[in-house]
Amino acid sequence: MNDSPLQLTKREMHALATRRQVWIAIFAAGVVLGLAGPFGTDDVMRGLPRVVYWIVVATVGFFGGSAVSTLIAESLRGHLSRWPTVVLAGVGSGIVLTLALIAMNTAVFGPGFIDPALIVPLAINVVVISVIIGAAYVLMHGDAPAGALPSDATPQPPRILSRVPIDKRGRLYALSVQDHYVEVITDKGSELVLLRLADAMGEVGTTPGLQVHRSHWVATGAVAAAKRDGAKAVLTLQDGRDIPVSRTYLPAVKEAGLLPG
Repeated sequence: MNDSPLQLTKREMHALATRRQVWIAIFAAGVVLGLAGPFGTDDVMRGLPRVVYWIVVATVGFFGGSAVSTLIAESLRGHLSRWPTVVLAGVGSGIVLTLALIAMNTAVFGPGFIDPALIVPLAINVVVISVIIGAAYVLMHGDAPAGALPSDATPQPPRILSRVPIDKRGRLYALSVQDHYVEVITDKGSELVLLRLADAMGEVGTTPGLQVHRSHWVATGAVAAAKRDGAKAVLTLQDGRDIPVSRTYLPAVKEAGLLPG
């Protein structure tokens, strides 16, 4: 059950929308822009309406740009390497944001507010800024924004992590079945994802690990201790969580060196 680029984009936007830090940053940016009154807005709007206007612009710009860049990056996954993906995501995001700005300004100020001769320079500026932001994100985080593809030579975070909130994305520890969900466990917490275990294991990427139970998969590097329990065994993860090993998977666990013979 692999999600489509649209579904992954929706999940990414939901994760961003539920983060308090994101809203604080958007609000702060909107207030600063509102007080500064760039692009002639200080001439046509008073203080409070201008601040509200720029908060709306900042909100639309952030979520609109993030959604478009994520959708493009996920659609290009497996087809292009990191930097072409970043550039195309930035261009697409910039074009959409330019159209959104034109539509917003036309609705608020009327069709005469934007000089038609300035639309192309505006679009170029927005596109360049979008590409620069995407490139800066890659350089800081080692990955393209919102799921864009890095080059094949760079180790990649497991795809399964794109399904969990940003603040819980970290080193993958384990996957555990909970009813119809899979609990994705990392060093930063855990999250339930509506997914089959088999599909979840298919998204762990190059993370070394193995299935140890019909309901559990563990990353070998996350195992802190192991002990026998009759014909079965128990693995203790670095976060203190115990994962049972069933009789069926005991030989594989021994072969992986997680349990003494």
